[in-house]
Amino acid sequence: KKKKKKKKAAGAATGSGRYSLPAQDNSAFRLIADWPAVEDSRQCAEMTVPVCEQYPEADFPLGEEQQYVANNAFRTTSAEKRELERLTHYEYEKIRRAAECHRQVRRYAQSYIRPGITMTDLCQRLEKKTHELIAAQGLECGWGFPTGCSLNWVAAHYTPNYGDNTVLQYDDVCKLDFGVQVGGRIVDCAFTIAFNPKYDSIIQASKDGTNVGIKNAGIDARFSEIGASIQEAIESYEIELNGKTLPVKPVRNLNGHSIGPYQIHGGKSVPITKNNESTIMEENEFYAIETFASCGKGYVVEDLDCSHYMKIFDAPHVPLRVKSSKALLHAIEQNFGTLAFCRRWLDDVGQTRHLMALKNLVDNDLVQPYPPLCDVKGSYVTQMEHTILLRPTCKEVVSRGDDF
Repeated sequence: KKKKKKKKAAGAATGSGRYSLPAQDNSAFRLIADWPAVEDSRQCAEMTVPVCEQYPEADFPLGEEQQYVANNAFRTTSAEKRELERLTHYEYEKIRRAAECHRQVRRYAQSYIRPGITMTDLCQRLEKKTHELIAAQGLECGWGFPTGCSLNWVAAHYTPNYGDNTVLQYDDVCKLDFGVQVGGRIVDCAFTIAFNPKYDSIIQASKDGTNVGIKNAGIDARFSEIGASIQEAIESYEIELNGKTLPVKPVRNLNGHSIGPYQIHGGKSVPITKNNESTIMEENEFYAIETFASCGKGYVVEDLDCSHYMKIFDAPHVPLRVKSSKALLHAIEQNFGTLAFCRRWLDDVGQTRHLMALKNLVDNDLVQPYPPLCDVKGSYVTQMEHTILLRPTCKEVVSRGDDF
């Protein structure tokens, strides 16, 4: 079987496996750009060719490169910094493969997400396509975390559990936040799905917030200054709903974050409001720059049914007394390691009736629950997020695509 695969890859390298990919019209959505036609595409129109087969030489596309400025401008041409990059190239290939997969899955998802689809169907089609295009292989490559599809005043950490029959509506504001990982390098990237033009300003607020955050990020950049710049961008917007003009604010207790290998929240938080933190960004760090704009309180609390969980990264060994909890922990370690997972995925790997065992793992401080984060009911929250890599010579927005 393995030999066969290699042959196929070699075939792709000799110039076969090129397709004409038609343009994709994204005008059904607000503020998501169209995908242009690609004459000499490595991906076919059905979006079924795995990314590693498209790039058998592992020369995956680079993200958007932004040059460093001021005291770090020297890095652009520094031979020493270029050499440092050459030594880390293997890590970059992993994140770029994950990012290219993310872009192609986004393109696919944007072709079928329309009002009337159930949230479960929305997520499962996306997750299946991610596995197909990343050529999923255990913990080596696959999903980075569950597909967040939080609606309206729910800002983050909602994915449907089985039995949740929620349907996407024309007037909903959905934050589609999904991750892809290769060798533990996670691409964390999100955008807002809305169909009604009345939400344009609040969508633009989080787009601007994130792009300003990316612009101000960099080696030696101070978190406090990045947060202040994001806040200023978001607060320059207002939204008119039901004849009332409402201020748009950043959600002050949600943050961007550093990303470590197999660790989605790597330990550093990037604020989206002004604060007095003196922490700085450093060379070769990975960050998720994400911003949330709200017309509610601009503050979230945990509420509703929990779907997201994650094994605590540095959890010590705890002797478990309950047999079902032991079995569940083993299944979590085998399938997800320290990556986040959701209850649907536990059901899918055969761990049905897991609720009590899961509660036991939570009570034993082995697994952390991440319930939905909600602003005030009736409000709307938007999100945009990109993963950036602070290379020694430049800043690379690895998840940037034609869509956003």
